[in-house]
Amino acid sequence: MKLALRIAALNGCLTMATGCADKQPNTFMFTADLPPDFAYRAAVYYVPAPGETCTVETRYNKAPVFNRAWRKAYKPDSEIVIRRTRMGCPLVINRIELEIHSAYGKDWSDISQDSANVVIRDDLEEHYKGVFSEAGENTFYGQCQWLFRTSGKPRILRKILDCKKTDPQGEIGRGRPFSAYTLAQLPGKTVRMKINLAREERPYMGDTWVKVPNGWKRCMGDSFEDPYAFCFGNHKDFSGFQMPDGRKCTIYPGCTE
Repeated sequence: MKLALRIAALNGCLTMATGCADKQPNTFMFTADLPPDFAYRAAVYYVPAPGETCTVETRYNKAPVFNRAWRKAYKPDSEIVIRRTRMGCPLVINRIELEIHSAYGKDWSDISQDSANVVIRDDLEEHYKGVFSEAGENTFYGQCQWLFRTSGKPRILRKILDCKKTDPQGEIGRGRPFSAYTLAQLPGKTVRMKINLAREERPYMGDTWVKVPNGWKRCMGDSFEDPYAFCFGNHKDFSGFQMPDGRKCTIYPGCTE
């Protein structure tokens, strides 16, 4: 009798262990390799699970935003839930809307951002799906570049972040950094966004700056009050400008010639 009880108990333990082993995790990790002083902000959205007829308002199917206060506290790793229930409705992850942020000055407004996206579907054609390594990781790539312009009568220098997707070798493609996966691919995996920064900056708008041997000079335009100040072939009359830190400059990025 005691032997039979022991065998029954052992079988029960084995059954429980097998069940736990077969159960897939309900999360995956999102992380990013970014240039210094860069950060990402991620908003995760959900939709009713396949076959469900229930609906949930957008304000209830959005997960907490990761790295909302990225200038104060930034964490590159975000553990993201795949399936959740809200208002009695079973939901599955549908997309991650990413913002790539960086600051070019110390003032609260001296920041810029661009976007990236991760899309998740129940089914995808093979050529759209990200491929995971044996270690359970997939990486998608992008490159960001700083674009510069001047703003207002003081002609204060402002910078705009422009990000494009690339292949692993750095070849720039069309559109923003992007990747896609199926629901079945994600449990226990790691999705990594790797962003490089272009070595050179360039003007935000054409025909407003002139390239010189040691940088860029701002065309004067009709006058210092001209808000657009296109060159229109005049590569002799240039304007000074003000850096975000208050310095008065005549050339970018070195400030003084």
